[in-house]
Amino acid sequence: MDKVFKALADPGRRRLLDLLHRENGQTLTALCEHMDMTRQAVTQHLQQLEEANLVAIVWQGREKLHYLNPVPLHEIHTRWIAKFERSRLDALRDLKKKLEGDDNDKT
Repeated sequence: MDKVFKALADPGRRRLLDLLHRENGQTLTALCEHMDMTRQAVTQHLQQLEEANLVAIVWQGREKLHYLNPVPLHEIHTRWIAKFERSRLDALRDLKKKLEGDDNDKT
């Protein structure tokens, strides 16, 4: 999980993940068109994303396609985010009911 957090710490790598989310299965050339950095820098960022298991590679003939792997992001959400948001959402629901004068639980 440390590799995932380290990979997500860089705005360039987050931008690459956003590009893959928008259109999965892109070549290095296609990704470079949207990045304000050298091809070598994009390659290095993709390598770190691969090492963090955030990007998967599929070879189609001579083309190397990059795909977003959302599983590590889901694991972070499950472990670090979801457990904190549940209590907040429950508190907002309770506040809404109180403000609306509804003491009965209808959910």
